[in-house]
Amino acid sequence: MPIFKVSKSAHMKFLLQQFFSFLLFLLLLPQWGFGQLGESYLHYEGGKGLGEGKHIVLVAGDDEYRSEESMPMLAKILSSHHGFKTTVLFPIDPSTGDVVPNYQTNIPGLEHLASADLVIVLIRFRELPDAQAKYLEDYLLSGKPIIGLRTSTHGFAYQKNKGSRFAKWDWTSKVPGWEQGFGKRIFGETWINHHGDHGKEGTRGLVDGVQQSANHPILRGVKDIWGPSDVYGIKSLPADTEVLVYGQSTAGMNDQAPLIWEKSVMPIAWTKPYQLEGGKSGMAFASTMGASLDFQSADLRRLVVNASFWLLGMGDVVTADLNVDYVGTYQPTPFGFGTFRKGMRVSDFR
Repeated sequence: MPIFKVSKSAHMKFLLQQFFSFLLFLLLLPQWGFGQLGESYLHYEGGKGLGEGKHIVLVAGDDEYRSEESMPMLAKILSSHHGFKTTVLFPIDPSTGDVVPNYQTNIPGLEHLASADLVIVLIRFRELPDAQAKYLEDYLLSGKPIIGLRTSTHGFAYQKNKGSRFAKWDWTSKVPGWEQGFGKRIFGETWINHHGDHGKEGTRGLVDGVQQSANHPILRGVKDIWGPSDVYGIKSLPADTEVLVYGQSTAGMNDQAPLIWEKSVMPIAWTKPYQLEGGKSGMAFASTMGASLDFQSADLRRLVVNASFWLLGMGDVVTADLNVDYVGTYQPTPFGFGTFRKGMRVSDFR
């Protein structure tokens, strides 16, 4: 039997081919939903339903209120019940592939915003690389709608890369036109304070508190909103803001706790137009509620689902009985710093 000898140069050529093939494989992984030592985003194709043909991207990125749990839950409702294609993005530690909410400098998959019709964000103090932030900027320049929940009023904090052109998004920004950063510019407010006693008081939505907005499509079927996260302070919303719901602090973190009428009420849900320099005008919806535990309130889920349809120009299809039931189970983790479930991969939230 003949024995074939392989020259050293041919062997090296073969090894180089294998090496570059492996590099190409790694480069393609993110396009397939993988990479960074595992799956890097969740995708639900959607199908038949009022939202068929529309794509919603949901971005988790806060280190206290467990958006990594609530965003997949909302995505499944929007996809399974209403036909939207949905994509969920997470903060990921690239060294492990784990979902790490306090890893502030990496949310892979933001390129999906290029095909999004709506984006829903729950972010806090992110400092994204310019290449990632550019996808969000491009989305906003297009004038497409955006929903911001809870800490998204102070979604960015540039402490390390202050030379970034996106440092103006910092919640303490003093850049003309971007005073108080991304949250103020897009949603109308930045971080002010805990108006309620954090960890001791909850929020009751006063749904009937704004008579002129009572017939707004976003409020159809919304009767009872309560959540254990406290009321956020609001100092000044722009004149073009339409407040839909005010919130009152409750003397306890359960839905039977009495209202604390001695405290002033605060806006907790509103709409506001936005526009970036050189971009098209768009519309935002914001709510200072949004902890994962808050979304045990069916009518808070309804508020977000209704807002999604309205922002997409589909307010006429919103009915009081749109399905906002969980798809599968939903067992949210109490909010707090460091309370996230350790060692979780993106696939664990599917």
